[in-house]
Amino acid sequence: MALTILNNLASLNTKRHLEESSDKYAQAAERIATGKRINKSGDDAAGLSISTHIEGQVRSIQQARRNAQDALSLMQVAEGGMNDVNNMVVRLRELSMQAASDNVGDQEREMIQFEVEQIKQEIDRLSEATKFFDTSLLNGKGRNFVFQIGPDNNENNRLEYDASKLNLSLSSLGLSGIDLSDIDSARSALTNIDESIKKIAEPRAQLGALQTRLNSISSSLSVYEENMTSARSRIVDADLAKETADAVKAQVLQKAGVAILSQTNMTPALALKLLGD
Repeated sequence: MALTILNNLASLNTKRHLEESSDKYAQAAERIATGKRINKSGDDAAGLSISTHIEGQVRSIQQARRNAQDALSLMQVAEGGMNDVNNMVVRLRELSMQAASDNVGDQEREMIQFEVEQIKQEIDRLSEATKFFDTSLLNGKGRNFVFQIGPDNNENNRLEYDASKLNLSLSSLGLSGIDLSDIDSARSALTNIDESIKKIAEPRAQLGALQTRLNSISSSLSVYEENMTSARSRIVDADLAKETADAVKAQVLQKAGVAILSQTNMTPALALKLLGD
């Protein structure tokens, strides 16, 4: 290389390599600090686009799982009310059996009827009072719930539950006329009570099946979320071992570049010495 004073090519070359080393160190330091391989579109434009889409999917899956859990809470509220109604109807049958026997007299049957009236009132009260927020669940005045339990906009990602078909009011169960004040009425009441138990059992079984399904959906969404997060991690997350090695390498090159740059800047001075001699 010629010895010149107008252009110090060695210094320019060293300066360029020093800038490259500084950029590499800054990039490695940024990745170590953030834990991300992609911090801006310039790092990997395609990877950023894919990871952004995956992140949207992951967050949608997380919300879908919360939706499924909220739906499960609704089912549990309804099932809890149904269980209480069922227990009271079973108690009515027990009282009917007691009143249907000559072991008790008319006065005792009147006492039994007092409890029957309280149970009937409580069944009606419970059917009206069981709500999920402001929506009734047990009186046939509910609505058709649609739960978004998947990240996509199609029917396969939705689950429906029609609360308007569930009516456990006293009249719907056919228990309004239950009267145990005499032995014949008590014996007749057994048939009506058995029918009401069947009316409760079927929707309760359906509700139980929906709860099982929602538990399965929640579990599946957890696995889905895990796999999608893993896919995003492979694209976005930085390999800290590699980035640390790159940072150390770039730092060493920086120091070496600074040392060499100071030496190359001395070249014009050497030319001046030649002129001086």
